[in-house]
Amino acid sequence: MKRGFKIVSSKQAQGLHLPSRQTANAAGYDFEAAEDFVLPSIWKGNFLKILWKLHQQTKLTDKELKDADRCLKPYLVPTGIKAYMQDDEFLLLANRSSGPFKRRLILPNGVGIVDADYYDNDSNEGEIFFQLINYGLTDYYIKKGERIGQGIFMPFLTIDDEKQPRAQRVGGFGSTKK
Repeated sequence: MKRGFKIVSSKQAQGLHLPSRQTANAAGYDFEAAEDFVLPSIWKGNFLKILWKLHQQTKLTDKELKDADRCLKPYLVPTGIKAYMQDDEFLLLANRSSGPFKRRLILPNGVGIVDADYYDNDSNEGEIFFQLINYGLTDYYIKKGERIGQGIFMPFLTIDDEKQPRAQRVGGFGSTKK
């Protein structure tokens, strides 16, 4: 088995679909949301008030800054899917072209990277989540089964004189420790 997708064990009975390509020449496998999910608009809350204060060059409290910053926090939308691949490959997560254009949903860092050793990790079995921000004016309601992003399997190269990394993956999302 070189590469592919499986449903995580905790979501086996939920009627999820494995990612698939929509056309013969598509590079990306479309991922669906594993459940209904509300993505709040970044414009809710105190964000606009804080922007106005910044524009007015008003001194802000730490609490005001933290509250405004919280509005910009991305949300992790579950897929119920894990991906296996060769040791010299990764899965690139990307926006679908319709995400920003039609729904105002984006991956805040542009892409996501799923490493081969993320598969079957101890904390979440390697479930893939799409980190999304809604920059639209209203909350966006993602329905279970709605396509939220795409994944593209990619090879990677290493340098000639690389010291073998010693860190081991000890958990799920954002868990690699030195």
